[in-house]
Amino acid sequence: MAAACPHARALGLVPGMAVTQARAQVRRLDIRPADPAGDLAALHSLAVAFARHYAPIVALEGSDTLFLEITGTDHLFGGEAAMARRIVRLLARLGFTARIAIADTPGAAYALVHCTDARVTLSPSGSATAAIADLPTPALRIEEKHVELLRRLGIDRIGQLAALPRAPLVKRFGPHIALRLNQALGALPEPLDPVVPPQPIAAVRRFAEPILTEDAIRHWLGQLVPELAEALALAGQGALRLEFVADRIDGVPQRIRIGLARPSRDPAHLLRLLVRRIEDVEPGYGIDAIALHVRRSDVLGPQPFVERLDEEAAPDLAPLVDTLATRIGLSRLWRMSPAESDVPERSAVRTPVIDPPDRAAPRLRPGDVRHLSRTPELEPWHPHWPKPARLLRRPERIDHVLAELPDHAPRRFTWRGATHRVVRADGPERIHGEWWKRRSETHSIRDYYRVEDDEGHRYWLFRKGDGERAVTGDQSWYLHGVYG
Repeated sequence: MAAACPHARALGLVPGMAVTQARAQVRRLDIRPADPAGDLAALHSLAVAFARHYAPIVALEGSDTLFLEITGTDHLFGGEAAMARRIVRLLARLGFTARIAIADTPGAAYALVHCTDARVTLSPSGSATAAIADLPTPALRIEEKHVELLRRLGIDRIGQLAALPRAPLVKRFGPHIALRLNQALGALPEPLDPVVPPQPIAAVRRFAEPILTEDAIRHWLGQLVPELAEALALAGQGALRLEFVADRIDGVPQRIRIGLARPSRDPAHLLRLLVRRIEDVEPGYGIDAIALHVRRSDVLGPQPFVERLDEEAAPDLAPLVDTLATRIGLSRLWRMSPAESDVPERSAVRTPVIDPPDRAAPRLRPGDVRHLSRTPELEPWHPHWPKPARLLRRPERIDHVLAELPDHAPRRFTWRGATHRVVRADGPERIHGEWWKRRSETHSIRDYYRVEDDEGHRYWLFRKGDGERAVTGDQSWYLHGVYG
């Protein structure tokens, strides 16, 4: 076991215990695989967030500790105590249990936060030696073999270790213990390796004289876009969202936001998209600065190219999608894709216009039983099961249905106030509920019919239930789609 929650610890389960022993001791445990790499990435993300909001210097220590240099920033949050309580409450809302210790040195803060149970521990300035004197020696972040040697000599507390002369200590144990002790007591500095938040990618240009015309804005956009593309190339990123900001003299900024279907740093393409929106900018009394900000980006590596000149490359729809999205908005563009479901309204989902990059299928282990399967994958939309070209957003109930139970199609029905007389019909096509997804659909049945009325219009109807058992449905009729 790598970690245990407080409830598990109360039951006698501690990190380092074998999982088999834990299962034998407590039944029905919720055991999940450890993810040290994911935990470290989450801690790094938290450090970046703290560096942007609370302290200019934030460093990682081990897999569960952060150092924050709050000298000069605590007064912005009401003092050290108020700042610590605020961070604890923030982490609690995010689902994390945290302890905070504030001291003169990183070593003293580390010892206090790992050896006390209080949520917030404050050590007054100049009292680091007294604050950590009664704490055990492992709190100094020294090696386990040194802790054991000190224990054999009867030294279990930091205060006892601090009372020893440094020269014999270094000669006996090496410089590491003395270094950690002096750093914790403030006799030696402890440099931190800070986390550097990624800088946003932007290109800015300020003017000595305000610009007013559309041609001037287009000219300077032509200067800024290549600079932005170069910055994206250095970062190995491609832009997905761009924002153009024109700062007017009267303090009312003009903004143009564009989105891209696929990461791109092609200056010509980005410039075309921005130029189409210049007419939305109102210069007013003049614009004294313009800026291009990358609001969202993604990794963009080397792009493949066609090796032979006589070979036709696959068409790239991304420029067309970006052009349309610039005019009508990216949220209004989508593509219908098949989904694995027998229920018609669940068999199609909205997906992005551009397919995501293909991901390699996970490799199966040599003994995996899926190697024995030779059955090809079934098509989600089978051509032998014709469906109408247009499905309603949700099935609409029809009234005054005249039909012979249990298997005959309706001869007459009323939909949206109009009565339709059926002259031709085909069916039923029976669809059962997805009982493995929803318990309420265990006995659910729909019987679908394709019908044509006396005016030549074709509809897709269904009846809830099989016409014999009440548990399968209430025998009500619905119109689900329209042909043609």
